[in-house]
Amino acid sequence: MSAAFEGAARALSTEGLAGTGNAIGVGAEEIWTVLSVETSGCGFLADRRPQILFERHVFHRLTQGQFDDGAISDPTPGGYGARGALQYQRLQLAIAKDRPAALQSASWGIGQIMGYNYRAAGFSDVESMVAAMSDSEDAQLAAMGSFLLATHLAAPLRAHDWQAFARGYNGPNYASNQYDQKLNAAYQRLTTSQTPDLNVRAAQLYLGYLGFAPGPVDGVAGPRTLSALNQFQTQYGLPQTAAIDAAVVSQLLAKLPGAAVDVPSSS
Repeated sequence: MSAAFEGAARALSTEGLAGTGNAIGVGAEEIWTVLSVETSGCGFLADRRPQILFERHVFHRLTQGQFDDGAISDPTPGGYGARGALQYQRLQLAIAKDRPAALQSASWGIGQIMGYNYRAAGFSDVESMVAAMSDSEDAQLAAMGSFLLATHLAAPLRAHDWQAFARGYNGPNYASNQYDQKLNAAYQRLTTSQTPDLNVRAAQLYLGYLGFAPGPVDGVAGPRTLSALNQFQTQYGLPQTAAIDAAVVSQLLAKLPGAAVDVPSSS
C-alpha cells in the first residue's frame, strides 16, 4: 500500500458479493441496503483511494486529548466538512501526530468500518485493514461481513430489524439522523427494483479512474455512463458498444496503470 492509500482499487465482484452474503446469511438486497446508506454504494474515490470519514472525537479519545485543536481532535463529533479529498487532508494531519490512532479514527470503504474495529473486521492490526481497504471492494465488503458477525449484527439485518441494526451499526444516536428510516426506505426500494449490475458499476468505477465522467457508480448504464464509455473507446481506438459486459470491463482494466485483467464476473 502506498503512503497515499492508493491500491489496486478493484470493483465488487459477483463472488465477493455472494461470499459475504452467504457468510452472514443475507441476500444482495440486504447488503445493498447497508451500502447505499453508508456510501451510496461505492467504496472508492475517483483517485483510487478508499472512501473514508475522519472522526475527530475518536482521535481525541485514542490520544487522550493531547492534540485537541477543534479540527482533527475534539471531544465532540462533527467538523467533518466535505466527503472525498478533504477527509484525507484531515487524516494526514492526524497521521503527523499519531499514525495508528489516526488510521483507527477513520471509517473505511464501502461499509464504512471504523479503523479501531480492525479485529472485529478480521485483521491483526489497522495497517493490514487499511491495505485491504485499498485493494478491493470485495475486501471491504468481507471486512463488513466479519464485523457484522463479530458484533452479532447479522441477525437483525437478516430479520430486517432496522432499529436494532441501526443502533449497533450507527450508534445509540441513530434516530437523530433517521438512520433506521433510511435503511428501511433503501430496502423497500431495492425489493421493488433490480440491484446494481456489477459489470456496469465496475465500468463506471474504472471510467472514473481513467478520467472520464460516467456519473454515479450505481450500476445503471444511463446516458452519462454510455457517453463516457464511448469517449473511452474512441480515444483508444476500440469498437463502440451500446452494452456493458465483462469484455468491456476487461478493456477498461487493461488501461489502468499496473492492471492485471481480473474481471468482476456477472451472473
